[in-house]
Amino acid sequence: MRFASRAVAFHLGMATILTIGAMATASVQADAQAKRKAQGPWGGKTNSVGKYAEVNGIRLYYETQGAGRPLILLHGGLGAIEMFGPNLPALAKGRRVIAVDLQGHGRTADIDRELSVVLMADDIAALIQHLRLERPDIMGYSLGGGVALQTAIRHPTLIGKLVVVSTLFRRSGFYPDILAQQAQVNAEAAEAMKQTPMYQLYSSIAPRPQDWPRLLGKIGEAMKHDFDFSREVAGIKAATLIVAGDADIFPPSHAVEMFALLGGGQRDPGWDGAGRPSSRLAILPGLTHYNIFSAPALAATVIAFLDERTSKE
Repeated sequence: MRFASRAVAFHLGMATILTIGAMATASVQADAQAKRKAQGPWGGKTNSVGKYAEVNGIRLYYETQGAGRPLILLHGGLGAIEMFGPNLPALAKGRRVIAVDLQGHGRTADIDRELSVVLMADDIAALIQHLRLERPDIMGYSLGGGVALQTAIRHPTLIGKLVVVSTLFRRSGFYPDILAQQAQVNAEAAEAMKQTPMYQLYSSIAPRPQDWPRLLGKIGEAMKHDFDFSREVAGIKAATLIVAGDADIFPPSHAVEMFALLGGGQRDPGWDGAGRPSSRLAILPGLTHYNIFSAPALAATVIAFLDERTSKE
């Protein structure tokens, strides 16, 4: 479990039922909860069909929109499906998007375990199998990018292409001031953070809004742990798109380093481009960690990559 414990840290960027009658009641309540409109700047209506899946010991909420090749979409820490804004319908125009609320986020209630990108990756793998998806592509932002990365590492035969957005593979890649801010995230910060878009979204759709301090406590604890997935990233076989803002929470050089681990930036590809790696790198101008997830440039970049045939297909 040493690997799992260091994976707990990846980044922010983020009921026992006693009778059949109680189970039915809980199901009705959960369905009603799922239909509540997400509030705040990160909220809005998704026009997707929402359901729950009992997988890997968690009741995972997901929404489906569009038709075509499947794409698993994973939000960032302290966010939810709705935070992707116009990028969700844009991605769904040519594919079937399955957007998921991760453990303790959005409409997925927390369970009695640590908040770990490894464990959440296993949730996603179980969901892929539950839905009988044939090697779906997977895309994640920030915390969701860490989960997507671990899904590719731990369950390589289950996925197609991989897209990681504003995602680090090594904790030391963060700017020092970001690490200092992460150290202040804990349950005691819950009241002060009620003025944020994260809380406005969470409190409007969470099954148990009173778990807000618990979520902050778990994320704060997770971010204390060191991690370095350099070796594992170098072993990823999926065609991968790395996306970062040019004003992200880490320098562009960190994204370039990840690209190099995947075989990128090693040589001239030739006049016809035949020597290009199957993975891609995109540094989007003028974008930060706090607006890249809903910026139209993100969907445009990702769609071009997903639609492109590579040597690994």
